Amino acid sequence: MTQTRLSQGTAALEEMFARARERKRLAFLPYFCIGYPNHEESLRAIESVAAVGVDGFEIGIPFSDPIADGPTIQAATQIALENGTTVRKCLDAVKTLRDKGITQPMLMMGYANPLVAYGSDRFVRDARAAGADGLIVPDLPPEEAAMFADSCEREGLALVFMLAPTSNDERIELVTRHATGFIYVVSLTGITGARKELPVYLTEYIARLRAKTDKPLVLGFGISSPEHARQLRGLTDGFIVASALLRAWERSFADMRTLAGDIFEAIQN
Repeated sequence: MTQTRLSQGTAALEEMFARARERKRLAFLPYFCIGYPNHEESLRAIESVAAVGVDGFEIGIPFSDPIADGPTIQAATQIALENGTTVRKCLDAVKTLRDKGITQPMLMMGYANPLVAYGSDRFVRDARAAGADGLIVPDLPPEEAAMFADSCEREGLALVFMLAPTSNDERIELVTRHATGFIYVVSLTGITGARKELPVYLTEYIARLRAKTDKPLVLGFGISSPEHARQLRGLTDGFIVASALLRAWERSFADMRTLAGDIFEAIQN
């Protein structure tokens, strides 16, 4: 079931986390790349998983050099590029999904190069007009983000920054000061990809971040199963699943949707 869309941007994310807290569970935000395996199927996947009841989406904008991503997402984004997927088509996809009645928050996930080429201010304006709620730019640190931060603040969109297990106190304080919407907590040192086990240091790592901020923490990288989702209870405010869903989709669309449903079911009380 989708929720009535009453707000946009940071306000929509605040409401998303509030609903999850009220239901005593984490927020689940799956990732899908627009244009994989083709434009129509990528939208069908988001529609299908939205109907499962997930809390929000990370909407992938394909790029030729996705330095934070592992082989599964790299392969998917390459196919999307070969299908002619552009930044503009990704924004149009969000507008189409909104027109179809998808109400969950959507965060545009893309690398700085194509967004700067599109025009940072123009991109943020167009993202808001399409119905997006925020940006995740893995290769954009707070020190270099002014061109996006000013536009996002003006348009009311979230600008999410990342922290990693190697982040020192100075970096944690910088990111927590500038991030809006939530903080993307990278679970490990390395690239994206499904893993069999969550890192053993996760509890200590999250506690170190909690001591510095009360902003929502959303864990990504390596989460791949319902059991992983259950293990995150009481640690984070949400989590992102990407490679595991794409790998399931390689088997069949039904397998992908089933995995999304099983993960969502695992976080219910």
